[in-house]
Amino acid sequence: MDSLRDQFENPWVIGIGGFVIGLFIGLVVLGWWLWPVQWTDAGPSDLRAEFQQVYLRMAIDSYTRNPNQEFAQQRLDEIGSDADALLAEISQSPGSQDPQAIEDFIRIAGGEVPEGGPIGEEPAAESPGIVRTLLPYMCLITFLLAGGLVAAFLLRNRIGTGAPRVPGPRRQEVVEVQPPTYAAEGEAPPLAQFMTTYQLGNDLYDDSFSIDSQSGEFLGECGVGISETVGVGDPKKVSAFEVWLFDKNDIQTVTKVLMSKHAFADETTRQKLEAKGEPVFAESGREMVLETATLKLMARVVDMSYGTGALPDESFFDRMTLELVVWASA
Repeated sequence: MDSLRDQFENPWVIGIGGFVIGLFIGLVVLGWWLWPVQWTDAGPSDLRAEFQQVYLRMAIDSYTRNPNQEFAQQRLDEIGSDADALLAEISQSPGSQDPQAIEDFIRIAGGEVPEGGPIGEEPAAESPGIVRTLLPYMCLITFLLAGGLVAAFLLRNRIGTGAPRVPGPRRQEVVEVQPPTYAAEGEAPPLAQFMTTYQLGNDLYDDSFSIDSQSGEFLGECGVGISETVGVGDPKKVSAFEVWLFDKNDIQTVTKVLMSKHAFADETTRQKLEAKGEPVFAESGREMVLETATLKLMARVVDMSYGTGALPDESFFDRMTLELVVWASA
């Protein structure tokens, strides 16, 4: 978990990931699926060379029957800058057409028999086409999306320092509990102070909180989550919680396991959970301290109650409210 979190803190990883995601959204989602390029009302200048030659041969035939110089020049302009080379090819390979008709078309349209020199007036500028028109907007949207993703990663820990995330479906705050003011008791003011509550039925309970300095620098995270359950069926019967502290300046996450009376008394369960962290027997008012290289966390059981049912007494929690207070290590 630490290595994965460290990767997400790397600006290069975030930037490259945002660019790849933005490129995928801009090219595949927007360019190929949502707003695919559709060619409509294409002009002669958009045709392949062989079809442009066919178009000019038809224009020559039309001019033979209706010698309108304005129409002839307009059709040449629609071909664009390739008209010179195409007329030269037609003049050299007239096929079934009358060479004199080809020469008349070139001359009367404003040019001369292709030995060199432009045909008529300066050809009209080609239209940019729908792809060139949409490309700048698609690039802009892609970069905006990529920038938004990068900003979301970088600022995810700056929003609501004191407001915990709520991943589970249910959450109740203990409004009647007033946490003590530690500065008034002679201790240094804490960096952060949080309150979290588990209620039976919140099977996705996993609260985590960002720890920032007074200047807004990210220092680490702390949180509480479900560690062990007993019995079967829904809702889950939680018998132990993990209280953890992550320090960005430390190499490991410190964890302690808060256990029910029945789980703590069971030797097999206690040994199993020791692999996750130091076991602590849960009771109202219990305090435990977790320390890393630069942070110190005090977790206090503010309120708790056990559930009842077919399982052994005091084996799982109906409710658990914890206070988490973080200081900078001396």
